[in-house]
Amino acid sequence: MSADPRPRPQRRRDTEHRLTHDTDLWVASASPDGAPYLVPLSFDWDGEALLMATPADSPTGRNLAASRAVRLGLGHTRDVSMIDGRVEVLEIGALPQERGDRFAARTGFDPRGRATPYRWFRVSPRRVQAWREENELSGRELMRGGHWLG
Repeated sequence: MSADPRPRPQRRRDTEHRLTHDTDLWVASASPDGAPYLVPLSFDWDGEALLMATPADSPTGRNLAASRAVRLGLGHTRDVSMIDGRVEVLEIGALPQERGDRFAARTGFDPRGRATPYRWFRVSPRRVQAWREENELSGRELMRGGHWLG
């Protein structure tokens, strides 16, 4: 067991720091028949939503477009933030130029103009949980219904 459990405000600050400074996360989706799929993707956080891109016809692209739901894993297994979100699907040309430029600069990857058709996937968090070890399981919920908890 490590240090004492972090209070909720500290967990939120730590999660927001990861959202602002990390570049990659795990994306868990499921097909319409329930087959799970897990991949790492790069993302950009604008303070309200996470922006990701993946080929439109990839399993993840198809799953996100069909279900409009996703679970994201950010961080390490002993310092994780789990984000359940609602997905908005955008065609690659539908995003403002400056937003796409920001994504490309932050992630080092620009999906625009590639031979394989990509889509943008904008994820609005609905539920956020964060914990390090067993002693932080209690109080791990930081956001519910898209609103940060006090």
